[in-house]
Amino acid sequence: MKILCVIDSLGCGGAQRQLVELAKGFKESGNDVAFLVYHHIPFYLDDVKRYSIDYTCMEEPNYFKRFFKMRKHIRTGNYDVVLSFLEASSFICELSGFPYRKWKLIVGERSANPNILKSKKRKLYRWFHLLADYVVANSNENIKIIERINPFLSKNKCKVIYNLIDTNIWKPVDDYIPLKNEKLNIVVAASHQYLKNAKGLILALNLLSEENKKKITVNWYGSQSPDNSFIESRTLIEQYNLTDIITFHKATNSITDKMQYADVIGLFSFYEGLPNVICEAMMLGKPVISSSVSDIPAILSSDFIFNPHDTKDIAKSLSLLLSFPISKFIEIGKNNRKTALSLFDKSIIMSEYLNLLK
Repeated sequence: MKILCVIDSLGCGGAQRQLVELAKGFKESGNDVAFLVYHHIPFYLDDVKRYSIDYTCMEEPNYFKRFFKMRKHIRTGNYDVVLSFLEASSFICELSGFPYRKWKLIVGERSANPNILKSKKRKLYRWFHLLADYVVANSNENIKIIERINPFLSKNKCKVIYNLIDTNIWKPVDDYIPLKNEKLNIVVAASHQYLKNAKGLILALNLLSEENKKKITVNWYGSQSPDNSFIESRTLIEQYNLTDIITFHKATNSITDKMQYADVIGLFSFYEGLPNVICEAMMLGKPVISSSVSDIPAILSSDFIFNPHDTKDIAKSLSLLLSFPISKFIEIGKNNRKTALSLFDKSIIMSEYLNLLK
C-alpha cells in the first residue's frame, strides 16, 4: 500500500511521536510511506529519514493557499490510504477528498479536551468526520466526546486504538535501584503549558511535611510553550523554597533513559487523550501517579489517581507513595508492565491499524 501520513509537524508532541511510530511500522510491513506536514519542526525528522520515509513540508502562512497546495499533493499522489492526526490536519484531508476520492481516509483524534464541547470551531471540525472512512481515537473518553458532538457518525466508523509502544525500546533495565539515596525520584515528561498543571504539583509539594519533602525529588523534562506557565512555575518554586526538590529540564531525546532510572512517573494534567508517557512508564515496569483523566482510571491502580484541580488530593497521593516500601514499588511496576503488554504492544496496535487500512 501507498500510505500518506498527515500532521501539523514532526515536533516533539505525543501525537507526532505516535504517528512517526506508526509510519515506521507501516514501512517495516513493506508499505510505501510518506509524510505531509505544514510546519517544519524537525524533532523526529532524523527518525523518519532513517527509515527512508518521504517527507514533504508545505510551509505557507496563507491558510487558503496552504489548503489548496496540500489538497493538490493529496489528490495527485496516488495514495491508497491517507492517515491524519489532529483536528486541522484531519479537516484538510477530509475536504481534500470532497467531492470524491479514490483513497481510504482515516482521521485520528488524540485529545479528550472537554473544551472541544464549548468551541463552535472545534465542534465544526468533528462534523466533517462524516467524510472519513474511520475515526480513530486513542481513548474511550475521546470517542465519547466525538459521539456527543456528531451523533450522526456511525458507531462502526468510530474506533478506539490505544498508543503503540515498542517493547524492544521500552523494557525494564536490570541495574535499576529503587529509591536510590533513600529519595523518591519522580520524573515528569511534559511540555510547560497550563494544562499540564505544574502549578498544582508545586502547591502539593509545598503541602508535604518537612520530613516528606526531604524524601522526594522531581525532575520535569519538557519544552516551553508561548504561555507564561513556565515563568509562573519557576516563581512559585522559588517562593516556596522548593528548588532542591523540583527541577525543570529541557525536552530531550533521551527521555527513555531518564524514565528508566525513575522510581515513579508522574502526570498532573487537567486533561489528556491517552498520554504516551503513561503507556511508556507502564511498559518500563514503573509505578505511576496520575490525574484522573481519559482512560487512565480504568488502566491504573486507583491508589495513585487524583483530582488535578485539588492540590490536597495530589499531596495525599504523593504522601502515600512516600509511605511504601521498595517491595511495593517493584510489585506495582510488574503489574503495570503486564497490563501494558496486553494493551500497548506494538504488534497488537500495528495489527489493528493495518486491518483498518486494508
